[in-house]
Amino acid sequence: MTSRARVLVAAAAITAVSLSGCSLLGGDDAAPTTSSTAAATPPAGSEALASYYGQQLAWAKCQIGECAKLKVPLDYAAPDGDQIEISVLRMKATKSKDRIGSLVVNPGGPGGSGVDYAQAADFIVGKPVRQRFDVVGFDPRGVQRSQPVDCLPDAQMDDFLGQDPTPDDATEAAEFAASGKEFAQGCQQRTGALVSHVSTVDAAKDMDILRSALGDEQLNFLGKSYGTFLGATYAGLFPKLVGRFVLDGVLPPDITSAEVSKGQAEGFERATRAYAADCVDEGDCPLGGSVDEVMSGLRGLLTRLDQQPVPMQDGRLNQLTEGWAATGIAQAMYDQGSWGTLTDALTDVVRRNDGTELMKLADQYAQRNQNGAYAGNLLEAFYAISCLDNPDSADPDVYAQRAADNAKVAPTWGPFLAWGSLVCGQWPVKAAEGGGGPQKISAEGSGPIVVVGTTRDPATPYEWSVRLRDQLSNASLITFDGDGHTAYARSNGCIDDAINDYFTDGTVPKDGTKC
Repeated sequence: MTSRARVLVAAAAITAVSLSGCSLLGGDDAAPTTSSTAAATPPAGSEALASYYGQQLAWAKCQIGECAKLKVPLDYAAPDGDQIEISVLRMKATKSKDRIGSLVVNPGGPGGSGVDYAQAADFIVGKPVRQRFDVVGFDPRGVQRSQPVDCLPDAQMDDFLGQDPTPDDATEAAEFAASGKEFAQGCQQRTGALVSHVSTVDAAKDMDILRSALGDEQLNFLGKSYGTFLGATYAGLFPKLVGRFVLDGVLPPDITSAEVSKGQAEGFERATRAYAADCVDEGDCPLGGSVDEVMSGLRGLLTRLDQQPVPMQDGRLNQLTEGWAATGIAQAMYDQGSWGTLTDALTDVVRRNDGTELMKLADQYAQRNQNGAYAGNLLEAFYAISCLDNPDSADPDVYAQRAADNAKVAPTWGPFLAWGSLVCGQWPVKAAEGGGGPQKISAEGSGPIVVVGTTRDPATPYEWSVRLRDQLSNASLITFDGDGHTAYARSNGCIDDAINDYFTDGTVPKDGTKC
């Protein structure tokens, strides 16, 4: 969730700490992925892409791991036309003699860097997986090192993200819409032809060319958050090429923008109430002495910041606005390890009239340095990809109604999450490949896919994991009863053991396993 988009987040945690137990039963073994020249053969119907499927990656030593460039067509409908390059990073298996194959990883977003994610291989997968798989990440087209989408200069991005995210009247709604239109037009003007070729379908097709270049007959994949949407899309396009697949913290491919905003509003409301309980239990909570008081206090604080931002020290900016504050609060909901930091930051705002520490949390989410420079293009790519995948209405009244509806079930987060995809209603281009709206994916004929859901996940509510499991023709659901966004390699030994065994031994967790 971003302060403007209120949709998906590139926030897959990369720490694994506490252990806990659960009852786990194994299922049927999945055949291990093998490498052979057969991997270079394009799938049926893709013969025009033979030169791409036959390419060899030229690996070179990087500061961390090995890097390479993968060539893919700009337009899959015209494979003989322009090419683009996709940045890839490999962290080789630590026990090469026991190597199974490659494991491609994606941290979410859309807009998250798979290269950066793979560099943290020791933390994002369990030790048994690290020993037996080359962990491979790529920046999807339009992201960071792979022909990055560009929409606004940094100073204008600050204004875009910091503006009022909850319009109170028709005038504010018109201003919000005008800002979104300026952003969308900027993406087209500053990015060029690529802007219509960054859909999730495009990225999934790139991922199959990557599979071939890695020498794997099937794709092994770990996707978190939006990465589950990418993985499910791949499985729908290439079901027979699905190897060992784990989709953790699900965004269902058939979900509408309205359902996303409402579902995330409820998810963040649940997560924030869990935070509020923790804040009260710790004592001296700055917003109240009960859960309801804290929730009411948060709403009151954001309303106050809408009218009167507080001072802060932050390079280019000097005031914490409602938009930036909401982003900082949301950032802390992704990992309960950040709750103490959030309480300290809120204490500064409430008792010292200082927004500096809360802005630091917002900066983490936006990949923004305190001097005002953005380290990547996460939020620009987020919109460019999301708006191709799921176009929306251009009518501000639609979002005003969503805000009112959402507030009934999520009074704190509902209005914030309602307005985000108005940008997509004004997007200047359509997807060249795929896109155009939600669709169910069954991936008939695929190998077993493991779906993971966390009961109090703020950004990808648990119900969405159940929804995808029910739609996939061959899937098994593991449930983590806990807090935070995604589960594997974060905080639960039961989840970790189940996923590690699946990747390394092909042992499919029993559907309905609870941790």
